[in-house]
Amino acid sequence: MTSLWLADRIATSPASGTAEDLPGVADVVVAGAGITGLTTAVLLARAGRQVLVLEARTVGACATGNTTAKISLLQGTQLSTIAAKQGKSLAAAYLDGNRAGQDWLLSFCAAAGVPVQREDAYSFAQSERGVAAARAEFEACRALGLPATWEPHADVPFDYHGGVRLAKQAQFDPMPFLDALRAELLATGGQLLEHTRVQRVSSSRHGLRLEVDGPHRHAELQATQLVLATGIPILDRGGYFARVKPSRSYCMAFDVPGEVTSPMMISTDSPTRSLRYAPVNGSELLLVGGAGHTVGREKHPIDALAELESWTVRHYPGATRTHLWSAQDYAPVDELPYVGPILPENETIYVATGFNKWGMTNGAAAALALAGRLLGERPNWDRAFASWRTSELRGLPTALAANLAVGVNLAKGWITPTAHIGQQCLGTDGGVVSGPPWRLQAQCRVDGVEHRLSPVCPHLGGIVTWNDADRAWECPLHGSRFAPDGTLLEGPATRGLAAGS
Repeated sequence: MTSLWLADRIATSPASGTAEDLPGVADVVVAGAGITGLTTAVLLARAGRQVLVLEARTVGACATGNTTAKISLLQGTQLSTIAAKQGKSLAAAYLDGNRAGQDWLLSFCAAAGVPVQREDAYSFAQSERGVAAARAEFEACRALGLPATWEPHADVPFDYHGGVRLAKQAQFDPMPFLDALRAELLATGGQLLEHTRVQRVSSSRHGLRLEVDGPHRHAELQATQLVLATGIPILDRGGYFARVKPSRSYCMAFDVPGEVTSPMMISTDSPTRSLRYAPVNGSELLLVGGAGHTVGREKHPIDALAELESWTVRHYPGATRTHLWSAQDYAPVDELPYVGPILPENETIYVATGFNKWGMTNGAAAALALAGRLLGERPNWDRAFASWRTSELRGLPTALAANLAVGVNLAKGWITPTAHIGQQCLGTDGGVVSGPPWRLQAQCRVDGVEHRLSPVCPHLGGIVTWNDADRAWECPLHGSRFAPDGTLLEGPATRGLAAGS
């Protein structure tokens, strides 16, 4: 499942270093080469800091390269949800941070010649059930001074029961943007190493000692400060794995014989429908997203994916799917992102997570907040992005419910497979965990190749499940994901599944 943005990257991606080029010392190490990591690195490099970016896979391989890439201040029902839980003041600060992130991103794209399309954004009700939520978002926009309008009608081929419109928002292909960031980072003396994963971090006399793995090398380096821009922090300090909920969602690109919907659309009611267009080779593809689920807890994600495709073809007759991909996002328990020190008063390790599917503006805002903190120039809106705040107590019921579900899934993962003793993946692609608790085995077949693995997630011991849409193993506890052969795709785990017997 390769995204539209990443489909041609093997042949065109600029070369980067690997673990073999690892220096012994760096001022600031940034783990993760997506929008947050690379923007943070560029901002620090501009200020004269010695910056090293370490990317476990390739630039943009996780969230940024798999996003729908909407650069919008109208974000579904984000503002009304934040205002209801955290109050108008923090909602206003969140909006200010996203506006700053949007402004910086668009200014950078203009200066670097990165193409951007300016379109209106809609949060709309696709049924009467969604009208109240759409109205609440409209009222929140008005209260915060965002010039949104209520539109009872829209020129779209699907059900529309009214919605909020915010004019002149933006969208783009995120990969040229990342390439431009990479180019500036290297031109200003920074370094970027791909296929180099941070495994462990400990304190040393010189600040931090990082243990990293590359394809052919395990090495160490010293750093003064570390920024974890890895989607979810790969270190368990601060318990962020228990403060965010990992969600998987899907996107498809379609070649449509008729007109393609121009505005960026997202529904306020379920099942989620998220739409935009993408210019490709002189024509326009329609992008449709949705079918979201908590990572590792959906029995057959492929069914929701089929429903989403059926919906698209029904409303856009003759539409032909050209690309299919998925992305992972993290919803914070108190609705606001976590950006700042990994622990209170810790000024050596920083995190950025909890963007809740709006990573373009939030990712840029997080980078501005992180760079500001490291350079002693914190923006006044970063209180809405704090990694630690007393207002998080308002998210305690959500956190308790989420972690109760984690405990249930931990127990279920160890007990349920006893019902599958002897079950095999015969004849067709698929995956299953079977055996008694003392001898569990994960077995899958993909494209005729069979793999046998330990199903125990190396993060906190959850038992993985098979995602039949992504054809990957997923941990239902905290969202770690693994390829059919056990290779780690994304954390908080820092190593893959062990080989099975």
